[in-house]
Amino acid sequence: MRKSPRLDSVRLGAQFRPATELHATADKALYEFDLDEARGRIPVYAGSSFNLWNPDAGPPYAYSPEATLRAHLAKKLAGAVRSKRSVYAGMQFEGGTLPLDKARIAFRDVTSPTNTRTTICCLLPPGVSTVHKAPLLVRRGGDASSEAYLLGVMSSIPFDWVTRRWIELTMSFELLISMPVPMPTNSEVVSGRVVEIAGRLAAFNERFAGWAAEVGVPVDSVESAAERDALVAELDALVSLLYGLTESQVRHVFATFHRGWNYEARLDAVITHYREWRRGKA
Repeated sequence: MRKSPRLDSVRLGAQFRPATELHATADKALYEFDLDEARGRIPVYAGSSFNLWNPDAGPPYAYSPEATLRAHLAKKLAGAVRSKRSVYAGMQFEGGTLPLDKARIAFRDVTSPTNTRTTICCLLPPGVSTVHKAPLLVRRGGDASSEAYLLGVMSSIPFDWVTRRWIELTMSFELLISMPVPMPTNSEVVSGRVVEIAGRLAAFNERFAGWAAEVGVPVDSVESAAERDALVAELDALVSLLYGLTESQVRHVFATFHRGWNYEARLDAVITHYREWRRGKA
């Protein structure tokens, strides 16, 4: 698995680099902490605001008045695009648009060896900002399909198995970008299915309509928990194939992933999909 290129390598014409947008303390003057209603304000998320495949897992960290926050972010962005050290260097945002006007991948930067998952990432809808405990992955180039591919890999058990070997408490930018992510060219059919599944799981509701249209998937198309679980299991199988894992290695990944977790049912579903794809779908 470590033979795969780093996360920040170019895939599908895109490169992803982590960045923080706001700081919980340094930008405190921007925040309003009455959370009962949005009242036209922009939600500011922390890591607890989202979970895997769920951008609404918890309340926002705060809200910020739209005009105030957009002016603040626009000023920061104007300097960032001119700085060679910035992840936004040379990028163009026309017509007063900002990064938060599009759906983006966020991840929790705090973890623990006792957590059931180390990597917790999610596609956030347009119109959402985040504090430093929920950094964002900035897409340079490519399109939403490259975003769906990376999201699918990062949300899988195989990717998380790797990160658990290296990351214990903090998902630092340096460690995250060094994690191996398989190239989609390993199998275009398999990687295309990863994009489709991740796109459907991420297109949570109509807030993601623009992103989903770019990926080529419907919005709110996962109709039950059973269907969601089946798609997640298939995704684990597909990512295992892209990493080049054998069936015995897939079993080892699940058996050693987290002490005491009940993995047998999920593993059985993953192996079923794995065998189907090995027999001819790929």
